[in-house]
Amino acid sequence: MKRSIYISLMIIAAGGLLACNSNNGSSPTQAQFVDEPSTPRAECGPGSRPETGMQGRVSQADHDAGLAELGFSCNTELAGSYFTANAVGTVGGFKVERYVDKTGRECAYYDSTLLFPSNLLDMNAGVNVLDMSDPTKPLMTARLVTPAMLSPHESVVVSQQAGILAAVMGNPAFYPGIVDVYDVSEDCRNPVLKSSAPLGVLGHESGITPDGKTFYSSSPGTPTLTAVDISDPALPKHLWTGNYTSHGLSLSDDGNRAYLASGNGFGVLILDVSEIQARKASPQVYEIAQISWDNQTIPQNAMPFTRNGKAYLLEIDEYSSNEPGNNASVTSHGKFVGAGRIIDISDETQPRGVSDLRLAVHEPENRDAIANDPGAFNPTGGYAGHYCSVPSRVNPDIAACSMILSGLRVFDIRNPEKPKEIAYYNAPVQPRVLTVPAPASNWAMSRPAFVPERKEIWYTDGYSGFYAVRVTNGVW
Repeated sequence: MKRSIYISLMIIAAGGLLACNSNNGSSPTQAQFVDEPSTPRAECGPGSRPETGMQGRVSQADHDAGLAELGFSCNTELAGSYFTANAVGTVGGFKVERYVDKTGRECAYYDSTLLFPSNLLDMNAGVNVLDMSDPTKPLMTARLVTPAMLSPHESVVVSQQAGILAAVMGNPAFYPGIVDVYDVSEDCRNPVLKSSAPLGVLGHESGITPDGKTFYSSSPGTPTLTAVDISDPALPKHLWTGNYTSHGLSLSDDGNRAYLASGNGFGVLILDVSEIQARKASPQVYEIAQISWDNQTIPQNAMPFTRNGKAYLLEIDEYSSNEPGNNASVTSHGKFVGAGRIIDISDETQPRGVSDLRLAVHEPENRDAIANDPGAFNPTGGYAGHYCSVPSRVNPDIAACSMILSGLRVFDIRNPEKPKEIAYYNAPVQPRVLTVPAPASNWAMSRPAFVPERKEIWYTDGYSGFYAVRVTNGVW
């Protein structure tokens, strides 16, 4: 009862904030592009265990022959892992973050709450903290179970500059927006809680400015995008709530631009949030541009980067649909998969799609052929994309994407207009106690983290846990 009253009060408060603080500005420019065929597949070198057929596929025949149990790799090897054998619920989640503290200690943070509270079945609730001093032997040092960390959904973020770890309470729809802020700068193995406060209105996803001073709470189902001042982590303050829905969002290096995936029903919406970053009284937010694409499903996240001085966004859609476009909805093994794309924003008023990051299993003409593969009809997974990321925002050579049944996929993006797949790692399929919502299969959903000096990529699989994967054969 108290929880219901709290939710109602938060919604009423959000309405008041929207009335006072939203400003859509002038009408944005809209651009559209048609997606291209699948990205050229990787050529696998020594030590690889390649897929047996179609790019990205793990077939029933692969399961029957015991090949899925061994896993598939191409120009990769497993450096280390932290996984749960015979998991009942979910033990990996949506985000992996890496941080190196002031003393040089190296840590990983990842949520275990793909479908809260299924992770409770494995006594694995919260955000896990791993000491990665020896990446071959990840060591759990803490588990964060404050309100937001207990169920952060897709909102776990780290500011590398400020040494701040934050999240907002969320689930597949939204939860009351309790924001937790931790200091990880002194000892990343033992995060220190600085505050936990209901300042996010409603939560599902999030963003943080690189300087660690502004945290954004977002919801794809409610127009309650909220900015919170965390420059003093112990005394966070509400700054602004605006009339914008948003799935994932990223902020520019200076904090003056917000890139909203699925913002207000569009593919990607670019916002000028400079008045929030400048801490102006009653800040106004202005729409700069929007872009959509023909086979859009559910835009998940859009991350800015530059290559040779030119500005781009790396965007990825999640799930599949039989009705692509702005009205797309989740469908079990739908005909259309948006997957990933690279968008040229060198003229931010005229964004332009230049290339796709997609596999053969995502192509409409192949969907019937793979429909009966294990996990293909999982309504919250299947053959689709979920998160992509880059190791650096300046001149990244690669992008890595978690593509659910197809595992971790790595792409060469040195020429953003002509990317190519160079590596992949699809973890050995683990036996499962429960076969709902899908039979034993992979469920790679997390945004990857990178260790460029060791050529490692870290990600999680919802059904098994954390993996540190090393890219081999000189392809990165």
